[in-house]
Amino acid sequence: MKATATNRRRSRKIAGAVPFVFRGAALLAVTCALGVAFAGCSRSAQADRSGLVLLIESNPTNLDPRFATDGQSQHLDGLIFSSLVERDENLSLRPDLAESWETPDPLTYVFHLREGVKFHDGSALTAADVKATFDFILNAANRSPKRGGFRMIASVDAPDANTAIFHLKAPYASFLWSLSRPAIGIVPAKAGTDFSRALVGSGPFRFVSQAQDDEVVLAANPDYFGGAPQIARLRARIVPDAIVRALELRKGSADLEISSLAPDMVPVLARQPALAVTEHAGTNLSYLGFNLDDPIIGRREVRQALAFATDREALIRYLLHGQARIATGVLPPNHWAYEGNVAQYALDTARAEALLDAAGFPRKENGVRVHLTLKTSTDEQYRLIGAVLQEQWRHVGVELELRPLELGTLLSDAVKGNFQINLLRWVGANNDPDIFEFVFSSKRFPPDGANRGHYRNAKMDALTEQIRVEMDREKRKELCSEAQKIVAVDLPYLPMWFGDAVSVHRRDLGDLALSPTGDFDFLAKLKVSESRETGKM
Repeated sequence: MKATATNRRRSRKIAGAVPFVFRGAALLAVTCALGVAFAGCSRSAQADRSGLVLLIESNPTNLDPRFATDGQSQHLDGLIFSSLVERDENLSLRPDLAESWETPDPLTYVFHLREGVKFHDGSALTAADVKATFDFILNAANRSPKRGGFRMIASVDAPDANTAIFHLKAPYASFLWSLSRPAIGIVPAKAGTDFSRALVGSGPFRFVSQAQDDEVVLAANPDYFGGAPQIARLRARIVPDAIVRALELRKGSADLEISSLAPDMVPVLARQPALAVTEHAGTNLSYLGFNLDDPIIGRREVRQALAFATDREALIRYLLHGQARIATGVLPPNHWAYEGNVAQYALDTARAEALLDAAGFPRKENGVRVHLTLKTSTDEQYRLIGAVLQEQWRHVGVELELRPLELGTLLSDAVKGNFQINLLRWVGANNDPDIFEFVFSSKRFPPDGANRGHYRNAKMDALTEQIRVEMDREKRKELCSEAQKIVAVDLPYLPMWFGDAVSVHRRDLGDLALSPTGDFDFLAKLKVSESRETGKM
């Protein structure tokens, strides 16, 4: 396709900025690392062909589903434990342990459990286990970090082995979502506080062992009510360094990873004959958060100007290798409540300059209108995104200072409101309309929510109250549509993109049915070749 003059000018501008520098340097570094590593190898290591080796980047902190809050723990818990309901590919809910349920009134949920479900130790799973799981979480003495997420539960009854009844303190339309896999898993009633040492669930895989900072080993559950997995043994190996993960895949000593590699590593590994790449649209949202208490960022015209000054398309194309989709709001496009007819912010530097003029920030003699500060994590990719934004915003007179911080410090500063702009990501939480109240209601400032930028809009507050209690899905969708239109104009966030779910894996695994949220649930249904099952090559 022939480039227009405008496209050629934009390409030359971007080529002189960080994306192309990073792209070339990283590709060279990864290629050299792989080449050097394998030039000295007499033969490639081989993965355990009787099972599957999955590489993960961090240690799961606690696999007890009553305590698990980190991503790795929840991903693995989704394989070990079952929940009352689970999510489908369109982020709608469907039966899991509960075959059916009804809501006789907004405060009562009655679940009818599958008959014959057994825990991995052979004991029957009953409504008493469901009740005990939530009673444990709700008991303040047990200090479960999930207690606040179930604060709407007044009590749970188990009138018989196959019926669990939840009584709520107030209507809550997202209640079913909070019960879904992998947010919570049902454990045996006898499980104590030391349950994490010998986990017993009812999911597709049973727990075998865990070695701190080394690996978690699972085995197929032949009695799983959803059908026994074909993978006989799953080893989740903890490999913190991305280059090392790439090398393990290249050697053949690992079978797959899921969204754990830098975008530039993926095309390098894709050239290997034994490896393939599966990429599906994802739902995890990267965004710029704005502190509306700041006298500059608090001006809506300034936030809109920054949106028009941001070339997200170029960032995705050159820095992320196309492994993302531009976001227009916090809900992903495949969500049932998504509204696409909202204010859009394609690159328009002239409009950005006009908005900054209108906001009272004209260019000074040195061409600078205003100085701003962006806090990011120290992760290489996020620091580079910050560097590109620095270059892009300079064209409209915004001088941007970058402050890379360790993730813990970055999040702590966000909660304290100690930031002007930050670059963060939502993983999973943006897959339900409850996100609107959680991050945009003026009643949900930290620590009671995640409205870290102190956004205040009385109409939005009223809408989020309605969204929280509206049980009719179509009416709730209309309310969500209105909420999305409001925040697209006010811009308490600048949604950047939804990162794709990307996996580099052994070619003989075929095309993986990756979860848009990055969960590991697809492994329960993964078909493996006969040679992999039997160990033959």
